Amino acid sequence: MDTIKTYKKVNPNDAFVSFGISKMEDIYVKRNGQVDEPHRHNFYTVLVVNKANGVHRIDFNEYQMGNQQIYFVAPGQVHQVIEHEQSSGYAMTFSTEFLIENSIPLSFIEGLNLFHNYGQSPPLLPPKEQFDKILKFGHEIYALHKSESNMKELSIGAFLKLLLIECNNICAINPLDSSIDSTGNFTLKAFRNLVNESYKEEHSTSYYAEKLHITPDHLNRIVKSSIGKTAKEYIQTRIITAAKRLLFFSDLSNKEIGFELGFSEPANFSAFFKKCTSLSPTQFRNKEHLS
Repeated sequence: MDTIKTYKKVNPNDAFVSFGISKMEDIYVKRNGQVDEPHRHNFYTVLVVNKANGVHRIDFNEYQMGNQQIYFVAPGQVHQVIEHEQSSGYAMTFSTEFLIENSIPLSFIEGLNLFHNYGQSPPLLPPKEQFDKILKFGHEIYALHKSESNMKELSIGAFLKLLLIECNNICAINPLDSSIDSTGNFTLKAFRNLVNESYKEEHSTSYYAEKLHITPDHLNRIVKSSIGKTAKEYIQTRIITAAKRLLFFSDLSNKEIGFELGFSEPANFSAFFKKCTSLSPTQFRNKEHLS
């Protein structure tokens, strides 16, 4: 079945560590320039990239790595950093436990337009002045992490929150001062949770709208205004992401994957996959294993 390499702890040598930060140049040296295999984390990752030349693959989407970029990888996303030369910047990782321990509500992270579990996860490209401000937060966090300061975790949490707010305010959709009310935010969160629980069995917007006791049109308006895609598109993206992971990381046949994802006929799965990706499942599998 699923053979994706998964990092479950921020620090594999200490289960109680819930935050980590490293310089990207140090990671490159530690790996002797070797590329890690595609993997996923059970925690959040932020890459503040000052200089780079390479490719960042996130859930089979490729993004050219360059200067002054910021990447956000959500728990569960499959990603791989391929550096053509040594990068500079910071790689930060933190768990939900870190948020709780430092009085950062999980709802704060979920309300940001930064961590996209499924679909496209392009880098943020801030103007130089804003990037320099974000990079400075990275410097502060790194220095604190290396220090023995009193209450350093709380200080790191405060700087991390400032960094994420600055990044979120750059986004065109859903800045923190958005007019979307708390009811809409609650509905979006409930919708995402429902999709994650039921996407293999239920593919229709109307099913989720009924579960949330609202009309499909109302659900679409909330989702579209928050994340820039319709409820149907979000559901389809979740299914396609799961399909791609199974096609690449498992030995299941196309027919078995189709059944796994709720398609009663293999032809329906193939048609759905090709409509969404312009490739048949077999073409996708062959292309990815050759790359």
